[in-house]
Amino acid sequence: MTGPLANLARLTGTRSARVSSWDRTGGNDDRYTIQPGQRREIAAVDISGIVRHIWMTMACKERHYLRKVILRAWWDGESEPSIEVPIGDFFGIGHAQTRNFVSLPMQMSPEDGKSFNCWFPMPFESMRFEVENGCAEEDLLLYFYLDLEHGEDVSGMGRFHAQFRRENPTDGISDEGMTNDDFQVASGENLTGDGNYVVLEAEGEGHFVGCNVNIQNLRDTGMNNFNWYGEGDDMIFIDGEPFPPSLHGTGTEDYFNTAWCPTQEQHAPYHGITMGGEPNWWGKVSYYRWHVEDPVRFSKSIRMTIEHGHNNHRSDDWSSTAYWYQAEPHARFPALPSVEDRLPREDLPTP
Repeated sequence: MTGPLANLARLTGTRSARVSSWDRTGGNDDRYTIQPGQRREIAAVDISGIVRHIWMTMACKERHYLRKVILRAWWDGESEPSIEVPIGDFFGIGHAQTRNFVSLPMQMSPEDGKSFNCWFPMPFESMRFEVENGCAEEDLLLYFYLDLEHGEDVSGMGRFHAQFRRENPTDGISDEGMTNDDFQVASGENLTGDGNYVVLEAEGEGHFVGCNVNIQNLRDTGMNNFNWYGEGDDMIFIDGEPFPPSLHGTGTEDYFNTAWCPTQEQHAPYHGITMGGEPNWWGKVSYYRWHVEDPVRFSKSIRMTIEHGHNNHRSDDWSSTAYWYQAEPHARFPALPSVEDRLPREDLPTP
């Protein structure tokens, strides 16, 4: 039997549980209030199980709070978190934005995409979740469910990880003294992968299951000169292999299963464009790609990269969240950018 409904009739001997923000007084104040600068534990479970679903919604009067608030999770008593991501980025879209979108493991739902859902399974022997309010002045009002399943043997399962990165701007070349056509063709050849934007570096055995990538186009060419931010190939290096990697792609939009310099918003189970940008590829865009049917498996290490423009000639604002499973221990994450350094840029005026 195959298919998403095929095993619904099967009895498993497991049981369900939930941790949520329900009002313990019996009233209707079903939320946690997290003060500015506060780190609050929202769940801690010492019985082995699997997180099957996370739902969250929140309210805060401070701008860009979806980049200021951090979601963290630890498995099995580890000292370093396996999830450490700004909360909006974790649920699939960057730039501190929300949109209604539907994919298989992640969704933002009405009203206006402010209902966040994650269905990535997260096995654990024990677990702890924390939310940090990085806002300077305003409280965060957090509503949440963590739906669990207990009773399945999780000893042979990888642990779920999610990591945020940003390069603002990417290290491109100057277009000073060049025509637009000259700049488009001046980038040369990339035969090393050096300088690519890094979505993920991890060590151990595991499999990469996807990412979201967010780009703000920073090159002002006016509306009449071609200003496509892409053309960067994806290059995924497995187990320390040299160039060329086992997985070498053909262009930024191709990796995200789209084509021809897209601007249209679209969302599907495994890939999508949740923010398409403005005319001539100006402004902010957001893509996602889930490797659910095609996880990228590694035995010792993985380095998942994308060129920022062909041969890394573009200087734009890139950020990303990578999602993967691996055996513990995991390598320590790079330091999370400060609140100021992870804030989205303001929307730049249309050229």
